[in-house]
Amino acid sequence: MSFEKILKIGFSGLNANRTWMATVASNLANINTTRTDEGQPYRRRVVIFESSPVEESFEATLKRQEELLDKVRVVDIVPDGRDFKEIYDPSHPDADKDGIVKYPNINHIEEVANLLEASRAYEANLTVIDTTKQMVLRALELGR
Repeated sequence: MSFEKILKIGFSGLNANRTWMATVASNLANINTTRTDEGQPYRRRVVIFESSPVEESFEATLKRQEELLDKVRVVDIVPDGRDFKEIYDPSHPDADKDGIVKYPNINHIEEVANLLEASRAYEANLTVIDTTKQMVLRALELGR
């Protein structure tokens, strides 16, 4: 595999993970937003990455590995379909006639775990890029 292809994969992973971290940050920032421009609570967003399923045997995949590898790409950022949290608070300005306030469908612990996972994946891509850069420099030193 060429160094260029490795770097393209690493950089695309960085971009995808940066998008994921920004989405998680947006979810955390809106954890108490009970009314958006649409008139309902903020709906948690989820990042969808594109993947290419391997439909061949493992041996054939290894032989064609470079052709099968591709960049990571964010396909879409979609709203989470889970129901909103309902809390009884008749003093809240967004409470309905029964005193129920709908809050975003965001779980703080889940979002922090997602943020940690995204940051670790980001670090892994940085390591790939750094290691590739070191390999290129070593190869150039050998050529002297």
